[in-house]
Amino acid sequence: MKKSKLNFMPPELAEAKRIAEIQSLSYVERLERLFALMELTRLLQTSKSNTSAEA
Repeated sequence: MKKSKLNFMPPELAEAKRIAEIQSLSYVERLERLFALMELTRLLQTSKSNTSAEA
């Protein structure tokens, strides 16, 4: 198993790299990522409300 490597680069370069990665995706892949983020957000919000209701 390869040792994980942290990526320490200036924020401007990291942002440019991320934008280039997203632009290379197809429309369907972009939508899949968007829906995954929406689902994750919803799960995090419901878990917050569930934990606060239990306390």
